[in-house]
Amino acid sequence: MIVVIGGIKGGSGKTTIATNLTVMRSIKKKVLLVDADEQKSASSWSQQREFQGTKTPWTTVQLSGTAVRNQILKMSSDYDDIIVDVGGRDTTSQRSALTIADIFLIPFQPRSLDIWTLASVVNLISEVRSINEKIQSFAFINRGDISGNDNVEAIEILRECPEISCIPYIICQRKAFANAATNGLGITEGKVQDKKAISEIKNIYEFIYQNDS
Repeated sequence: MIVVIGGIKGGSGKTTIATNLTVMRSIKKKVLLVDADEQKSASSWSQQREFQGTKTPWTTVQLSGTAVRNQILKMSSDYDDIIVDVGGRDTTSQRSALTIADIFLIPFQPRSLDIWTLASVVNLISEVRSINEKIQSFAFINRGDISGNDNVEAIEILRECPEISCIPYIICQRKAFANAATNGLGITEGKVQDKKAISEIKNIYEFIYQNDS
């Protein structure tokens, strides 16, 4: 299965989601992590793991532009699952990945500037569906508030959005995610375990892979 984590607004934690899903999925499947973001954050994270000698049972590659589609198609038979981090802009790389994706996963912060991009994301999905009819699109709140009403209001907006299904789980803004990423780790790998953070990312993982164990 090919899962693309993207959108058109930066800062919503796409790489954090992509890398944590990779760590969790690679426990039972052969995984390819594709870094198709110009910032190359996923590649830097993987390099940090290699530098520290941390077990890394997946393959990470950097691709851009139309090569994202072409190279993934060539490599897809070698892997059980492919996770693609395309960053937060409407790029050729993102569109190329979406033409072959099974799932388009879109994290949103519960902020007006993020939610206001929904119409543009819907337009992008509509255009992609003319090429890739099988694609399923899911949105959820990432980097949410630990307390307050912003999360609830944002979820209500996502639920009303056409073309996109809302995942009813929230990943909150927790320092544990940043600490793990700094060390090239997933949230489930740290010596000090943040049970709430782990539970939140597991909810997203299980929702995405519930029918593909």
